[in-house]
Amino acid sequence: MFNSFISVLIIIPLCGIFLLFFIHETNAVAIKMTALVFSLITFFYSLFLWILFDHSTARFQFTEYVEWLWSYNLYFFIGVDGISLLFILLTTLLIPLCILSSWSSVKKSIKEYYSYFLLMESLLICVFSSLDLIIFFIFFESILIPMYLIIGFWGSRTRKIKAGFQFFLYTLIGSVLMLLAIFVIYFETGTTDYQLVSNFTFSDRRQILLWLAFFMSFAIKVPMMPFHIWLPEAHVEAPTSGSVILAGVLLKMGTYGLLRFSIALFPQGSFYFTPLVYTMSVIAVIYTSLTTLRQIDLKKIIAYSSVAHMGFVTIGLFSLNVQGLEGSIVIMLSHGFVSSALFLCIGVLYERHHTRLIKYYTGVAQIIPLFSIFFFFFSMANLGFPGTSSFVGEFLTLVGVFESNTCVTFLAATGMVLGAAYSLWLCNRILFGKLNTEYISQYTEINRREFAMLIPLAFCTLFFGVYPELILDSLHMSVTNILTKI
Repeated sequence: MFNSFISVLIIIPLCGIFLLFFIHETNAVAIKMTALVFSLITFFYSLFLWILFDHSTARFQFTEYVEWLWSYNLYFFIGVDGISLLFILLTTLLIPLCILSSWSSVKKSIKEYYSYFLLMESLLICVFSSLDLIIFFIFFESILIPMYLIIGFWGSRTRKIKAGFQFFLYTLIGSVLMLLAIFVIYFETGTTDYQLVSNFTFSDRRQILLWLAFFMSFAIKVPMMPFHIWLPEAHVEAPTSGSVILAGVLLKMGTYGLLRFSIALFPQGSFYFTPLVYTMSVIAVIYTSLTTLRQIDLKKIIAYSSVAHMGFVTIGLFSLNVQGLEGSIVIMLSHGFVSSALFLCIGVLYERHHTRLIKYYTGVAQIIPLFSIFFFFFSMANLGFPGTSSFVGEFLTLVGVFESNTCVTFLAATGMVLGAAYSLWLCNRILFGKLNTEYISQYTEINRREFAMLIPLAFCTLFFGVYPELILDSLHMSVTNILTKI
C-alpha cells in the first residue's frame, strides 16, 4: 500500500469527478456533498502521509516509478520529502474550504465548477510530488486550464474574461522558457530524473542560462515585480474560492519551484543572481505595501499584500542558509492559512451585500462580533503578530537574511512596519468607527458553515505560531540536504 500511497491520493479526487458525472445537474445538494466528501477523504488520507513520514532522513519517501517513454529514458516518477509533504497537506486542507465557501454562491454549472476544484487538487498533488522535470512541467502548466475557467466563467464582474486571459497568458509565456531549459538539461544529461540531474554538475555559464529560464517561469507565478500585474486583477475577478486557492496554493508553486529547482539544481546561478533577487524582492515588499495602503477594494488589499509577503519569501530563500529557507517555507504555509482566511472573510461580506468597497463597511464590530473577531485575528496574523505562524516565519527569515546581508534585512523589516500599517488601518476602517447605515441597513452574523470554514485556519495559524517545531521537524533534513548541494 505504501508503494502506491501518493497515487491513491491523486486518484481519490478523480474518483469524485467520475462520480459527479452520474449525478444530474438539478440535484445540487448531491453534487456539493459528493465534492465535499471526496475532498475530505483526500485530506484525511493525506494526514496518514504525514504520520507515516520518516522525519529523520532527507531522502524522498513513498516513491513510485512507472515507465512512460522508456525508450527516451522518461519515466513517471513521484515521491515526497519534508518540503513537498507540507504543501500537499496545505492543498488538501484548502480544497474542502473552497467547496464550502461556494456552497450557496455558485448557481450555474455547479457540476463543472466542483469538478474543476477536485481536478486542481489532483494536479497540485502531482506538482508537489513530481520527481521528473517533464512530469513537473506538464502538471505545472495543467493547473492553468481549470483556474482560467474558474476565473473566466464564474468570476464576479464583467472583466473576468480579460482577467482569466491575462492570468493564462502571463504564466504560459514564462513557462515556454522553462520547457526549453528542460530540453537543454535532457540533451546534456540524458535524463530528466530530478535526483540524477541534481547530482550533475553544469558549467557556470550553462547554470546561469538555465537559472534564468527557470526563474522567468517561477517569478511570474510567485509573482515577483514587475511580473505581478496579473495577480490583483485575477483576485478581484475570481470567485471567493478561486481567490482562496490562488493565494493559498497556486502562488506557492512559484516559490516552491525556486527552492526545488532554481536553488537546488543551479547553485552557482543562484549565487550569481542573488543581488538581482534581493533587489526585486525589496522593491516588491516596499512598493506593494505602499500600494496596498491606497486601495479601496477589499480583495485588492489582500492581493497586493500577498505580493509583499511573497517578496519576503524570496528574500528568505536566497539567503541560502537554514534559517532563511525554513523561515520562508513557514511564511508560505502561514500565508496559505491567513490570506485564504481573509479572502473567505471578504467573501462572507460580498455574499451578503455584493460589494467589496471599504466605504460601505464601517463599525461592523458593533453588530457582527464573531465575524469581527475572526477578521481581527487574521489581520493581526497578516502583519506577523507574535503568537501566530507568520511571526515565526518572518523572524526566522530575518535571522537568516541578517547573516547574508544586513542592509537587505533592514529594508525587508520596513515591510513589516508597512504591513502593520495597512492591516491595522483596514481593521480600523472595517470594524470600528460609526456604523454606516446609509447604504447597508442590516448585517447578518456568520453561520455554522462559515464558522466551519474559518476555525480550521484560525487553529492552524495559532497552533503553528505557538508550536512551530511540528513544521520545522519536517523541514530540517530536506532543507539541509538542499544546502549541502550549494
